[in-house]
Amino acid sequence: MNRYKNHVLEHADRQGYATPAFNYSDIWEYEAIVQAAIEERAVVYTATNMRVAETIGLPYLGALGAKAYEQTGGQILNHLDHSRSVELCKQAVDCGYHSVMIDASMCSLEENIEKTCEVVEYAHKHGVVVEAEIGRILGRNVEGSYQGEDYLVQVEDAVRLAQKTHVDSLAIGIGTAHGFYKEKPNINIERLQQVNAAIDTPLVLHGGTGVPFDTVRACIQNGMAKVNFGTQLHATYIDTLKKELTDYQETDIAAFMIPVRSAIQSVVQSLIQVCGAENRFDG
Repeated sequence: MNRYKNHVLEHADRQGYATPAFNYSDIWEYEAIVQAAIEERAVVYTATNMRVAETIGLPYLGALGAKAYEQTGGQILNHLDHSRSVELCKQAVDCGYHSVMIDASMCSLEENIEKTCEVVEYAHKHGVVVEAEIGRILGRNVEGSYQGEDYLVQVEDAVRLAQKTHVDSLAIGIGTAHGFYKEKPNINIERLQQVNAAIDTPLVLHGGTGVPFDTVRACIQNGMAKVNFGTQLHATYIDTLKKELTDYQETDIAAFMIPVRSAIQSVVQSLIQVCGAENRFDG
């Protein structure tokens, strides 16, 4: 990864597709993502949230990501997702992550800018790219509850954050949510268009699970250069594992985890295609 520019997302932005990011929780999910990317000849992000990062440990995860990056010639990029901690972002940089996200969207704009600047300054010195967030991604009461359109990104805020921080990519709130949607998501394409017209920074769509594929593609056409998925992979993992355990006759864990990995891989491959990211890797 080159300093100061996320060339992966800039290429996706120019070519009209999105680089997908897939959240993983363990080695089985991770391997499914890697194999799917290899099969589809796609560059992808493997992403860990704060809970996974803190539970498994950044040194282990960093080494895992570094090995996948090396073995695939740069096809798999390791990303720290939705870190609210500046220090955790710095630790991820020190552990070899290729990309980190500082999520200070819950803070005031000025504090968001301050925290993002601190992460950007540290990460860029080590050749690591940074994602920030403006507006809010809804879901599971993790990021609060909002009235009216309070979750929506404000164009002037996005412009200010992008200009002040020189962040490499920007997740924006346009109506997506983490987790499964209880009703049809209301995605504000017009606000996306406004932000995309106002800044050159590649934009990121969080909460991709459950958004109709046509809507995902519309978001990509209007400026989203990266799309995040997680819940659909985790649900596939759990559902498949339940079925395997129903016929449990083995003490060899791999015997029923291999079908789980295969099921996740199939889902990942389909989502890579939704993003138009297949056959984009030229390594």
